[in-house]
Amino acid sequence: MKAEILLATLQNADSFFPGGGIAFSWGLETLIADRELQRPDELGPFLAAQLQQRWAVCDRPALVEAVRHAGDLPRLGAIDRELEALTLAEELREGSKRAGASLLSVHERIGTPGAAEYRSAIRAGTALGHLPVVQGALWHGAGIDEAGAQAASAHTFCVALVGAALRLGVIGHLQGQQILLGLRDVIARLIAAPVPAVDEMYTCTPAAEIAAMRHEVQSSRLFAN
Repeated sequence: MKAEILLATLQNADSFFPGGGIAFSWGLETLIADRELQRPDELGPFLAAQLQQRWAVCDRPALVEAVRHAGDLPRLGAIDRELEALTLAEELREGSKRAGASLLSVHERIGTPGAAEYRSAIRAGTALGHLPVVQGALWHGAGIDEAGAQAASAHTFCVALVGAALRLGVIGHLQGQQILLGLRDVIARLIAAPVPAVDEMYTCTPAAEIAAMRHEVQSSRLFAN
């Protein structure tokens, strides 16, 4: 990997990058509140399942397609609509678009190629701005290649959930790093596999989706979903 691509990937995958991901737990807060997930040793398998049954088969195909068609606004809008249809839980749909809007706002302000045009498409109603599509389109504009975009997407997804578990008191900082280290081989295997086509995308994470749906009725909430 060229140094410029590596540096761009590191910058965008860093939790220091103000992409807004810390506002979302993607159903984890409810699972912890319901005592479905309580111990540090339960978080790694949970994340591995989310990677295998959600990220790899839904987020990843959308991300890669957006990288390959960055700048093609009608195609990006079509991928957005496919994700909208596949995401049954309203909290996850809105969370994806809110996270995408936050990331898009930062890239528009720092002048990433394609950001302003994609924002205009969202305002015009021809695109929705789901997070994987925003990531793929704008990371391509930032100079990140397809492999780097996949690694950054999987890493930031895991960091967001590990960070949520940390703030919810389930794990400590060292345990969080151990969990991320343990997921490295899982992510590498998923990235090495062929990328599913967009029309073959699906998700199968019912526990997390139901937890996200129930999130709004919790008496106290730290996260947006």
